[in-house]
Amino acid sequence: MQLQLIMFSSFNVFRVGISFVIMCIFYMPTINSLPELSPQKYFSTLQPGKASLAYFCQADSPRTSVFLEELNEAIRPLQDYGISVAKVNCVKEEISRYCGKEKDLMKAYLFKGNILLREFPTDTLFDVNAIVAHVLFALLFNEVKYITNLEDLQNIENALKGKANIIFSYVRAIGIPEHRAVMEAAFVYGTTYQFVLTTEIALLESIGYVTEVAEDPQQVSTVHLQLGLPLVFIVSQQATYEADRRTAEWVAWRLLGKAGVLLLLRDSLEVNIPQDANVVFKRAEKGVPVEFLVLHDVDLIISHVENNMHIEEIQEDEDSDMEGPDIDVQDDEVAETVFRDRKRKLPLELTVELTEETFNATVMASDSIVLFYAGWQAVSMAFLQSYIDVAVKLKGTSTMLLTRINCADWSDVCTKQNVTEFPIVKMYKKGKNPVSYAGMLGTEDLLKFIQLNRISYPVNITSIQEAEEYLSGELYKDLISYSSVSVLGLFSPTMKTAKEDFSEAGNYLKGYVITGIYSEEDVLLLSTKYAASLPALLLARHTEGKIESVPLASTHAQDIVQIITDALLEMFPEITVENLPSYFRLQKPLLILFSDGSVNPQYKKAILTLVKQKYLDSFTPCWLNLKNTPVGREILRAYFDPLPPLPLLVLVNLHSGGQVFAFPSDQAIIEENLVSWLEKLEAGLENHITILPAQEWKPPLPAYDFLSMIDAATSQHGTRKVPKYMKETDVQENDKEQHEDKSAVRKEPIETLRIKHWNRSNWFKEAEKSFRRDKEL
Repeated sequence: MQLQLIMFSSFNVFRVGISFVIMCIFYMPTINSLPELSPQKYFSTLQPGKASLAYFCQADSPRTSVFLEELNEAIRPLQDYGISVAKVNCVKEEISRYCGKEKDLMKAYLFKGNILLREFPTDTLFDVNAIVAHVLFALLFNEVKYITNLEDLQNIENALKGKANIIFSYVRAIGIPEHRAVMEAAFVYGTTYQFVLTTEIALLESIGYVTEVAEDPQQVSTVHLQLGLPLVFIVSQQATYEADRRTAEWVAWRLLGKAGVLLLLRDSLEVNIPQDANVVFKRAEKGVPVEFLVLHDVDLIISHVENNMHIEEIQEDEDSDMEGPDIDVQDDEVAETVFRDRKRKLPLELTVELTEETFNATVMASDSIVLFYAGWQAVSMAFLQSYIDVAVKLKGTSTMLLTRINCADWSDVCTKQNVTEFPIVKMYKKGKNPVSYAGMLGTEDLLKFIQLNRISYPVNITSIQEAEEYLSGELYKDLISYSSVSVLGLFSPTMKTAKEDFSEAGNYLKGYVITGIYSEEDVLLLSTKYAASLPALLLARHTEGKIESVPLASTHAQDIVQIITDALLEMFPEITVENLPSYFRLQKPLLILFSDGSVNPQYKKAILTLVKQKYLDSFTPCWLNLKNTPVGREILRAYFDPLPPLPLLVLVNLHSGGQVFAFPSDQAIIEENLVSWLEKLEAGLENHITILPAQEWKPPLPAYDFLSMIDAATSQHGTRKVPKYMKETDVQENDKEQHEDKSAVRKEPIETLRIKHWNRSNWFKEAEKSFRRDKEL
């Protein structure tokens, strides 16, 4: 018995799956459109031993249009395996148990003859790959054994010793293209081999196979090369064998599905290998000589492989006739997180699940927060967990009703609400246009947005006493934890245009900062007390107990937004992934203090002193806590080799030249030393430690441009023209039309919605160049 372990990479499996389908197309006639039958007619067509997939639905229901498109696409591949597909319209004249309750109409049913084999919730059949994979998986229950632990695998091995070979496959999740490829292979070879399938990464880790070789790496050939994957040889010798084997096993799991890993025994080799080389890299292309490398870090080995795999894929794509890259490429870390947490039970009952029938009535009856998401999308499912965490925090305290709607099931509702991407959160209040949440997809930011929207902005302050309570934080003390700065606009009663502009700015900033307005006859009392010439802003910094006055030289709404946005920035902030765009957009060199924990109070005092003395006006001083933001270590690796001890003070000129300067490690971080170092920098007397390459960092695909989403959430208020009153111009003008008009379906959102997942080929073609060039970054 031979056990073959297959670890699928998305690119190669996609290619294998397509070639198999093309081979099968020539052998059977095809049906181009989904047959529509009544229940009686459908059951009369079933034949003994023949498999059939049926979807039962109301004849006039439009909400399943997207699913039906995917089901229609699945007709041809399923036909190749002798499986028919049909849409069954439930009619009043005929009674069928499959046309009963509403929840039954969200399922597809697989029959063999007239025997029901399996029922599938439609959200598991999210595309044609999932449909084919699930149906074949159900039919091949004897040919493909699904296991979750090592004991199951050992039992199968023991039962088949001397009888049959095993093909053991790992896929990330059920229903993805890799799973479909395994099922298609099992359909052809299931009688020859016993297929074993798992989605448990822990099972792979417990197997721990690393092949040992003692021959010329140039002559070694494995199944990985046949699949277009490179080979990595960890060079070992007798004295370090155990440590080298552990390294090889760790590299193997890190490169799962990306490369083959072997342990190369130097002591047994007749071929000479450079004495200092500890890694040998062999590309999948024929005739390319192997590379002898010196890499003393597992991360460096991984990076080298991934970077060179990218080059191979580019070359292969350019030489092939394929139309574009694998359409199922997605953000791996998000998908991995969702898959890892797939068994986590969420208290979904804390939110109201909406449907086409309940959406309008619910959002009209109460102030509501609605999460529009797609059950097939990793980002949506990851954010759903954050959304439920918000519901947990607000349980029993909020007047806002938290709801959710799965756009994969109710696409028409999402289209009418102008939802063209996922996930999206909107706030609905009676008599007002819905407000879209544009912040970070996390619990704390969404909670802040909801809490700060409990009141209308800007708050109309009516007396001096109320203004003082507002500035002290007493008036809205329960909201201070969500907005550490309160802004009060001071205007004389005659400044009508200025007040309108401030109101527009306050409305634009709602959900992000507390704003108020005071324009009574006695406004001069406040302006005199705080030395503010009208019109002016008073900025109350509650954590510092300070109130600053800022004159309004310009009263245009966008200028006011910019002033307030800049005022929210700290003088010496801790840089995080979330707030970096806010400070990066200032276009100043970053003076970063890297610390392994909280910043030393003496260092902070020295830097803040220089800030107040205007020494650092040309820079953005900040600090980065490596314990809170571990990616900081990777940033430092780009600057130093090897890493010096912390703390480290570094000046990074990202916006002009890319030079990186390091504060001398033998000097104390005090005011005098900092001033002297900065003066040398200005005079050109300091040498840079490195120059960062002038590359444009992009995401693998446009839909995963998360940094742009962060940037939009934090800086859009100050960098673009303010739209009037945050109106969603594509939504109906009044509340009644918005919630009652079911007939007006816009064509543009429908097409956009389809592009996002179901009909994305053109979109991926446009992203191909970006994907190829920047994947390794």
